[in-house]
Amino acid sequence: MSASPAYGEEKGGASSLGEPEYGHDPASGGIFSSDYKRHDDLKEMLDSNKDSLKLEAMKRIVAMIARGKNASDLFPAVVKNVACKNIEVKKLVYVYLVRYAEEQQDLALLSISTFQRGLKDPNQLIRASALRVLSSIRVPIIVPIMMLAIKEAASDMSPYVRKTAAHAIPKLYSLDSDQKDQLIEVIEKLLADKTTLVAGSVVMAFEEVCPERIDLIHKNYRKLCNLLIDVEEWGQVVIINMLTRYARTQFLSPNQNESLLEENPEKAFYGSDEEEAKEDKPDAASLVKRKPYVMDPDHRLLLRNTKPLLQSRNAAVVMAVAQLYFHLAPKAEVGVIAKALVRLLRSHSEVQYVVLQNVATMSIKRRGMFEPYLKSFYIRSTDPTQIKILKLEVLTNLANETNISTVLREFQTYIRSMDKDFVAATIQAIGRCATNIGKVRDTCLNGLVQLLSNRDELVVAESVVVIKKLLQMQPSQHSEIIKHMAKLTDNIQVPMARASILWLIGEYCEHVPKIAPDVLRKMAKSFTGEEDIVKLQVINLAAKLYLTNSKQSKLLTQYVLNLAKYDQNYDIRDRARFIRQLIVPTEKSGALSKYAKKLFLAQKPAPILESSFKDRDHFQLGSLSHLLNAKAVGYQELPDWPDEAPDPSVRNVEVPEWTKCTSRERRKEKVEKPFYSDSEGESGPTESADSEPESVSESDSESSGGSSSSESSSDSGREEEEEEEGEGRAPQSLPGERREEEERGKKGKKKKTQPDGKGGAESSWEEGSASESSSSESDSGSEAEESQSEPDSKRRATPPSSKPAPKATRKGTKEISLLDLDDFTPAPPQPASSPAVVSTSLVTDLEGLTLTDTSLAPTVLSPVFSTVKTHELLHRMAGEGLAVEYCFSRQPFPPDPRMVAVQIHFSNNTESEVKSLRVSEPKLLSGMRIQEFQEIESLAPGDAATVIMGIDFCDSTQAANFQLCTHSRQFYVSIQPPVGELMAPVFMSENEFRKEQGKLTGMSEITEKLPLPETCQSDHSIIQRVTAVANVSRVPCGADNEYRFAAKTVTSGSLVLITLERKEGARAHLTVNSEKMVIGTMLVQDITQALAQ
Repeated sequence: MSASPAYGEEKGGASSLGEPEYGHDPASGGIFSSDYKRHDDLKEMLDSNKDSLKLEAMKRIVAMIARGKNASDLFPAVVKNVACKNIEVKKLVYVYLVRYAEEQQDLALLSISTFQRGLKDPNQLIRASALRVLSSIRVPIIVPIMMLAIKEAASDMSPYVRKTAAHAIPKLYSLDSDQKDQLIEVIEKLLADKTTLVAGSVVMAFEEVCPERIDLIHKNYRKLCNLLIDVEEWGQVVIINMLTRYARTQFLSPNQNESLLEENPEKAFYGSDEEEAKEDKPDAASLVKRKPYVMDPDHRLLLRNTKPLLQSRNAAVVMAVAQLYFHLAPKAEVGVIAKALVRLLRSHSEVQYVVLQNVATMSIKRRGMFEPYLKSFYIRSTDPTQIKILKLEVLTNLANETNISTVLREFQTYIRSMDKDFVAATIQAIGRCATNIGKVRDTCLNGLVQLLSNRDELVVAESVVVIKKLLQMQPSQHSEIIKHMAKLTDNIQVPMARASILWLIGEYCEHVPKIAPDVLRKMAKSFTGEEDIVKLQVINLAAKLYLTNSKQSKLLTQYVLNLAKYDQNYDIRDRARFIRQLIVPTEKSGALSKYAKKLFLAQKPAPILESSFKDRDHFQLGSLSHLLNAKAVGYQELPDWPDEAPDPSVRNVEVPEWTKCTSRERRKEKVEKPFYSDSEGESGPTESADSEPESVSESDSESSGGSSSSESSSDSGREEEEEEEGEGRAPQSLPGERREEEERGKKGKKKKTQPDGKGGAESSWEEGSASESSSSESDSGSEAEESQSEPDSKRRATPPSSKPAPKATRKGTKEISLLDLDDFTPAPPQPASSPAVVSTSLVTDLEGLTLTDTSLAPTVLSPVFSTVKTHELLHRMAGEGLAVEYCFSRQPFPPDPRMVAVQIHFSNNTESEVKSLRVSEPKLLSGMRIQEFQEIESLAPGDAATVIMGIDFCDSTQAANFQLCTHSRQFYVSIQPPVGELMAPVFMSENEFRKEQGKLTGMSEITEKLPLPETCQSDHSIIQRVTAVANVSRVPCGADNEYRFAAKTVTSGSLVLITLERKEGARAHLTVNSEKMVIGTMLVQDITQALAQ
């Protein structure tokens, strides 16, 4: 046949049989072929009796469609083959028909009976394709047939067909919206489907057809949460967005008590770690007004099941989870999304653009979230301009007293860029930093004034505009700058900059009385050639000078007004006529001219430089409307939180099909329990019978104590799940997660030896106290095992109390995720002990539980005024068996008193000797120094060694980076000091304290009002907490309600004076005096945080 050579030509690409399609182009030669002969060989192949030829023809036709070529004239030839018995041909025919059924409706209708027969085909792909073609024929007359087909497909045995039915629902709805009620019934049926393949598609249909029918979601809510992890990626995005809206209507705001707990909003991002701890104990007055917040278990289920998706490879899924956490999670838990969003910044520029838009919005309200990742937002020279400007926006939002010097150094580099738009944006960013952070205002202003001598006119112009805004804040102090800018009028040609200079001179003409008239004289000369915006400012300058200095400027003003009277622009003509009548009194001028001075020289408020993203958070993050900052078509507003929680029982499912229970009573009992817990798949059926009573009481105590804390979502939640699974309630989670949980469960069983006869309330008290003690530890990975192990020793060593101890958020016991695997350390097996025996020594109890003695400090029972905290420098897994910890010993460093003494503890956990332990290649910021410790020649297996090294941090909390070397390996490590360790105690009398305090006032004094919790009312507890935060000494004080402390910074010897005055009603007033303002600010935050715990 003639088909073979033609096919060869098609492959070769020289002259294909589809060439006549180029008939519109005379050069193609298609003008010599008549239309009726187009694709003749393909039509012959489709009419052939051989399936192989038909298959070959269909493959080529589908390839043509994929390349964007028009194959609609082959429709009659293809549609004849819809009844072909060959499955492969039939599939390709359906692919073709889906593409062209809407265009060739009449011909498609002729084959409708074949499509209906296809719906009964034994092959699921054919059934699905037939339904897809049927729903693609957009003819109202076949709506009843489509509805019948969708209903049948919704009950199909194949999940793929049911998924296709869900896709067909929005198509039918757009064709005939009167079918809505029947379609809702189908949606309700498909929502009950248990397969992950269908879930995403049916939720999409729900969002298109009936998003207001939230009642359809109630019974399926928990199932959707549990299936979410296994749904395909785009289905996950749709489900997460729908569940975000659902949660906003069904649960209470987790941050509703925020206003009661925080008087000062600035405390929000520093105090976020204690937020949940505070929620458990609001003051008595607030309890009367509002009940303490208790998170709904279903709310917690949603947050827990979406968290693993932050590791998804799909950027849209990560963004969807991020917006869910931002809109739904308690403030203390939102931080987990920051790491995932920063990871997306390594993606394509389009993804970066969307992510940065959302980060810019988040960073305004939750600045602390992204502060640790400040360097991730530094700008690369290869970034597109839009990305650069967005990163600049984020850097400006994240700037505060602590990091402003780093940010300004970065901005200084950006000003040298060749990208002019970016340079202009950088100068504006410097202006915003100066406005927001008062202590750097003068520095920024001086930097911008230096830019006025830049060669680039655009840089100078933008600097002028920003300086103008900054000078409005304190004009009297900066008359020199105004004089300097007046000289620039000869050189600067950018209209906006000239107008800004003229406005400044006119507004503050009293500060520059000699220069202002001269500037007006020069501008009068060039008036006719100026831009309109400059002309208007010249007229304003003339009017202000006429009112303040009429002797020198009367004639000049008249001259300018006469020029303006005949200007081409009617705005300028109108302004000139208006001003003449106002400032030059005549018989006709009314009473208004008396008030001309007040009108022109009124005090103007300084402009507020705000982020353009400030009010964008009223749009749902991640949505197109948020990206455009305008409401897009189809956007659904995010509902407000309800004042009172709706009935949670609507989500209870009486007899879930996946539950296999032996009796009705136990099934009903299970329904009333909380549905979920934090870890799944930990316990087997053997453990459930023994632990069931504890589970019930534990959940009760959890609800009374506030389940929003991260403690209740880890330890107590884990035990709760063990009992639930023992009863046969198998949660639906992905296999990988279950394997991970099972492994953790095995380790957990060794660690958890539950005493007989102990109630859940006691258990939860113990866990609370354990979390409190572990919260004072460092943020290293070993903290996780310590805080999990501690409750066991506490069960033996500490008697139960009727009053729950205040809970602190525990960073160590957060869920293990792929993002945090490098922080995870398995705990060693715990030796079993009799629960009835009370241990005589707390130290011997803890020896079996932890790798190090770090947990001893917070649990010592005798009063200790300076607790030494141990931090991890090198984890034993990262160090291949070598574990290194360090602490600030608070002792003078003899070789150099300007250095901070750091005590380093090495322990060799390997089976081989470690040789030649030393420090090398320190990478330090300018001014910082390190005094290395003497090399440790060898460390035998199982041995430990302690050394002292000195570090001069230059009174900065920047980290000291260096290498720890052995004979075979190098490990990069860093030591970052808390601000309290940068000082040494100073002993002084009360009179000396007052005298020095008097010298450090004004900018050197930082004050803060703060509440004192019940646990921090005694002298002992206040002094202990302050000295734990900072290396200070107590100063004697005559007043009973006042505490004074003194220290000096180690490097520069600057004094740091702390005064804490107790007020009535459990309030306190904290004052820190120091010429090192940054240290003072950070110290106030740390002390406030310590006293609030």
